[in-house]
Amino acid sequence: MSTPKKTFQMSFGDYRSDAHNWITLANGEFYPDILPEACELYKPVLVLFGQYVQSSESSAALFRQICEVSEGWMRVQLARVFRKYVSPKTPVEMLKKKTSCEKIIEHFGAEFRPIHQVQKAYKTRPIPDEALCAVLWEYKDRGKKGYDLTAKLFNALREKFPTLTVKGPERAGKDILLHEVFADYPNPSRPVDFVIYNADKTSVLAIGLARYDSDRGGAQEDDRTGGYSNCAKELFAFAKQKKLRTKLIFLNDGPGLLLGSMWNDYAKLEQSQSGKILVLTLRMIPERLTLDWLRS
Repeated sequence: MSTPKKTFQMSFGDYRSDAHNWITLANGEFYPDILPEACELYKPVLVLFGQYVQSSESSAALFRQICEVSEGWMRVQLARVFRKYVSPKTPVEMLKKKTSCEKIIEHFGAEFRPIHQVQKAYKTRPIPDEALCAVLWEYKDRGKKGYDLTAKLFNALREKFPTLTVKGPERAGKDILLHEVFADYPNPSRPVDFVIYNADKTSVLAIGLARYDSDRGGAQEDDRTGGYSNCAKELFAFAKQKKLRTKLIFLNDGPGLLLGSMWNDYAKLEQSQSGKILVLTLRMIPERLTLDWLRS
């Protein structure tokens, strides 16, 4: 789909009337087409989980067995199955950490489903369990759309600005911390996704964050834009103190931008620091992101 031509002087908010023409839609997968591959991938997980279920004298003991699995991918999948069968209230991120085993049992163990109920429930399901395999499949590519977005972003930036240096994790990888960019940055834990340097790498032209929103609304909207606003205030307070002209780019894309107040919230964010913030989708890069703006 071609995008209508607009002028650079227009703000992010001015694109709202035909916003659907300016977002990128990531490729998805059809149901039930994914089931054969999903069942093949996760059948060993469900079989091993069943073995642990039958050999455990309690749900806490079951979880301890899972935490002892040395292979990272298998341990995470087993923990996800454990959450579905035994402890749906346990935060997913906690389950991923092997070192959190006893803390999870201490905090959530009282509400674990009793092991005899877990054993009974497990026996009611076929192996492979298509329903659970489909659920696990949803986790498989979580984050992939974001990785694809950053890869396309880096390609677009290098094509448009061949003399500049762009650094950051192009797909999966560790975020850049701003104290690694500015040695005396006051917040050592502030992560960013990319940094644009001038041709001789002596100055930072722009700091950037990139996100793909498949589906976002409600409190999540406030979460994202609120976090971005805090990042902007923090960065520009530092830039003012150090007399830097560093800009801030928020690359956001995906259909989630069309939900609720997201587009308008980002437009207000762009306007909050006159000329210092640019909110973009991938399709806006050719006409909105310019060398003149980066150097201004």
